[in-house]
Amino acid sequence: MSNRLKNQSSPYLLQHAENPVDWYPWGDEALAKARTENKLILVSIGYSACHWCHVMEHESFEDAEVAEIMNRHFVCVKIDREVRPDIDQIYMSAVQLMTGSGGWPLNCFCLPDQRPIYGGTYFRKNDWKSLLQNLADFWREKPDEAVAYAVRLTEGVNQTEQLVPVKEDIVFTRKDLENIFIPWKRTFDLIDGGYNRAPKFPLPNNWQFMLRYAHLMKDDAAHAAVRITLQKMAFGGIYDQIGGGFARYSVDGKWHVPHFEKMLYDNAQLISLYSEAYQYTPDPIYRDIVYESLKFVERELSSSENGFYSALDADSEGVEGKFYTFTRDQIKAILDKDEDLFCIYYKITDDGNWEEERTNILMRNMEDSELSSQLGIGEMELTDKISEAKKILLAARAGRIRPGLDNKILASWNGMMLKAYTDAYRVFGEPEFLEKAKLSASFIQNKLMAGNEIRRVYPSDNSRDEWSGAFLDDYAFVIDGLIGLYEASFDESYLYKAKQLADYTISDFYDTESGMFFYTPNTGEQLIARKQEIMDNVIPSSNSVMANNLYKLGHLFDQQNYLDISLSMLRNVHPHIKSYGSAYSNWAILLLNNVFGLYEIAITGSESEEKRKEIEKYYIPNKILLGGTSGTLPLLTGRLSAETKIYVCRNKTCLLPVTEAIEAIKQIDNPNTRPGGQD
Repeated sequence: MSNRLKNQSSPYLLQHAENPVDWYPWGDEALAKARTENKLILVSIGYSACHWCHVMEHESFEDAEVAEIMNRHFVCVKIDREVRPDIDQIYMSAVQLMTGSGGWPLNCFCLPDQRPIYGGTYFRKNDWKSLLQNLADFWREKPDEAVAYAVRLTEGVNQTEQLVPVKEDIVFTRKDLENIFIPWKRTFDLIDGGYNRAPKFPLPNNWQFMLRYAHLMKDDAAHAAVRITLQKMAFGGIYDQIGGGFARYSVDGKWHVPHFEKMLYDNAQLISLYSEAYQYTPDPIYRDIVYESLKFVERELSSSENGFYSALDADSEGVEGKFYTFTRDQIKAILDKDEDLFCIYYKITDDGNWEEERTNILMRNMEDSELSSQLGIGEMELTDKISEAKKILLAARAGRIRPGLDNKILASWNGMMLKAYTDAYRVFGEPEFLEKAKLSASFIQNKLMAGNEIRRVYPSDNSRDEWSGAFLDDYAFVIDGLIGLYEASFDESYLYKAKQLADYTISDFYDTESGMFFYTPNTGEQLIARKQEIMDNVIPSSNSVMANNLYKLGHLFDQQNYLDISLSMLRNVHPHIKSYGSAYSNWAILLLNNVFGLYEIAITGSESEEKRKEIEKYYIPNKILLGGTSGTLPLLTGRLSAETKIYVCRNKTCLLPVTEAIEAIKQIDNPNTRPGGQD
């Protein structure tokens, strides 16, 4: 028999619709039942591509005996964390306060009024049964103790990530950046890339900061850490060597064994990162990663309406990674004559190269030039043979039973993917990338927006009338993507929409008392806590993205209130950055821009597009581009004409216009001619 999740649209909730557990979706019905029957609420949170969520479901939630205990003593609520991250934030904070760690599946037990009293992540079946019974007894026998504990824990949840507003003016300097970087670099793994720990997550925003720090601060150590990390990830098992795209993380310290789920947000950010890395250092490996990953997204995560799906599961046929791995015999049967070369190239052995018997994860350990020299064949011949073999293997793999697809379309992650296409276009100049970005922007504006309100989740076919309110990250990443599309196209309609969304966000999310943005809107559901997302994680925090957005928009529109809010936010966060740079990397990017200033490069006239492309050949991370043959932005006033000119401006000061990109670059590189003073 189906439970109450059968009418939900979330793939994750539908996965649990046939469980014997009497699951409720979050809502009035479940909360009223808990109050009426005075039962504890079990809030169980996960997402469709989560491997250990599947394991716990199979072991416990599909078990009739376990379900009977859950149904008798608790009101059981199942939540998709990607649909309701506001709820996930609250109960994740609670579990982290209780246990010192968190993750998914997240299981948190609450009083009938939603305040948490106990929680954890994955539990084995017998441990879960014991916990259920113990908590039921505790609530029946010692309700006063449970309430007292819930009061303290809820106070802790409300205080998590709260900042003390900094009112005094601060002049940020290079010394502030050094104070952040010096302790941060001690954590680098300069052998295998990433950090000295396992598991290893890509954390693309961390390495984006390092690229920019390396360039602006002229720091070779930062650049070396980025290069090692990007190459090791590109060569490792975390990257799908056959089909493109990255898995969410590797379970080991060498990027060897991935947790095979593939998330849109990881791949969008990594496409942007590898594009920027290529602009800094034109390594063909970076280009291959961008092109292959975009092909993966187009092939496997794109909807017919130009939206982007959320994720691919780690499992197929109930086995993690089965879709992606091969035995040597399978490779031989598919490739035949080039099997030996392919197996050498991707470290495939008869015994297998990981814990699954005779099974191989494809990975590399050397450059093509080095391997071709060892094997005594030409590098071009090697590349051609491997490329052809990959096509054959990809076609053969397509016939396997595929991992499950989470076909949710989320505004925030689609904003990231829009930005990824604009970043790739700006670096590589492929017209197809710009066209994809425009189609993505059209989808977001036509399907995910009503006026200046954003819909977080694009509804499934059977729920077209549902309206899912958006959160701060939805607005922040859509704004970021639209700004990027303006800089790639000089079409001001995208930039004005970004400005309208920013104004709406300030009116509905901004807290004047703290100087930060709430994650939920003023009109949102009232939960037991209203959080402010400050720390950057695998995805940059919504507050840091908004602070960067307002910094750019403030310069583009010469709007001081945007700049004031952005600077106030940075002042509030600044005292915390040096203690844990990795968790504030996007704030550190904003700090870089404040220290070094932002170059506003206006390109006008009939050849503005050609000159824009020439400017993009140079790595200038602290710049914004504007221009075209028409426009209303303040910096373009009086500067539009048929004759092509390039204006380099900074700190409200512009140099004399030039006609060639190389001349503009010389103005930027020459400390004696930089606008707005020297660094």
